[in-house]
Amino acid sequence: MNTVSSKVDAAPVSGRAPVRVAVLLLFLLLSGAGQDAYGQASPGSVLDDPFVREIAQTGLDNLYDLKFDAATAAFERIDRRLPEHPIGPFLLSLTTWWEILLDLNDTSRDEQFYDAMDEVIERSDAMLKRDARNVDAMFFKGAALGFRGRLRSNRGDWFKSAMDGKKAMDYVLGVPELDPDNDDYQFGKGIYDYFAAVIPEQYPFVKPVMAFFPSGDRQRGLDLISRTADHGYFIKAEAAYFLVQIYFLYEKDYSKCLHYLNWLREAYPDNSYFHALEGRVYANWGQWSRSTAIFDEVLKRYIAKDRGYNEAIAEQALYFIARGRMVDREHDQALSTLLQLEALSARTSDDTYFKVLGRLRQGMCYDALGKRPQAEERYRQVLRMKDFGGAHDRADRYLERPYR
Repeated sequence: MNTVSSKVDAAPVSGRAPVRVAVLLLFLLLSGAGQDAYGQASPGSVLDDPFVREIAQTGLDNLYDLKFDAATAAFERIDRRLPEHPIGPFLLSLTTWWEILLDLNDTSRDEQFYDAMDEVIERSDAMLKRDARNVDAMFFKGAALGFRGRLRSNRGDWFKSAMDGKKAMDYVLGVPELDPDNDDYQFGKGIYDYFAAVIPEQYPFVKPVMAFFPSGDRQRGLDLISRTADHGYFIKAEAAYFLVQIYFLYEKDYSKCLHYLNWLREAYPDNSYFHALEGRVYANWGQWSRSTAIFDEVLKRYIAKDRGYNEAIAEQALYFIARGRMVDREHDQALSTLLQLEALSARTSDDTYFKVLGRLRQGMCYDALGKRPQAEERYRQVLRMKDFGGAHDRADRYLERPYR
């Protein structure tokens, strides 16, 4: 149950993303300081109920394999059993979350998701009025605020996202104090420890503010998140996924990244998001033949209309296949693939990450093929589009000096 946004959710690489993430994380970290002791947890957490554990696990397994109807059916059983508890609407909202995650350019489900998070918060607040130390209410309220803030950050609503993060961390850090033996509850504390240590190192502008708050511990944070990934029950997969992002974006340790990603791929082989993420990891690692082979398979599954392999996933595949061909100096084939990408991305008038970067690479291919007028036209088009991944700077540079 992830309370921190990561731009892996939006695009493989984004030049401005790390700074934007740092700003968001700063707000999240500030809210986690100075927590009061919560005393003892109230007994009888729903997460220990055998019925809930069995049905929720079935639903989560289906969810991560993108079998949304089966997941919804399982989660509805829990909601019917516990109509006033926040676990029902929270679990049911996860199918909407994954539909959003598979194509972040599609905002049509945003309000549905926000409404579900509001319901989780309302049910949690009702429980907290009766018992301020109710661990279930704290756990699900923190998770709902975190998820809502995460979507708001992806939509660029940084102020509201930061406010959600501030509220969420009161609960995220309070829950481990109530039940320190629960492996799932350690996840939020691990996130705080890790980013409280890493963000000031990578973005020095936050150091003066962080001096007033408890210091983090990079290794302890990794250990706590790994504890959830290795031994957790309800959020084992979420913790593994978050470790993939950490080792991919921050630690640059692709071996450890793949350790957790391989587990996710084996556990959920039909998850198109994890499939494409595997290809991106190999691309960033510079193993282009492996990356291209993975994205070739992704594209085949899109053509076969396999569940979850939508147009947004196919755009990623075409983009990285083209990049791999450019690495091999197969610029004719790369250009052909990029034109397929352009045709696919034309389904929306919005400028998206892969549409913009694909247009830039068309220009690069034309330059490599000695077709300078076509290349210049592509670079000018890029400058009229939104700027993703430093595309404008590169287009300006290639207009001055052809790409080679």
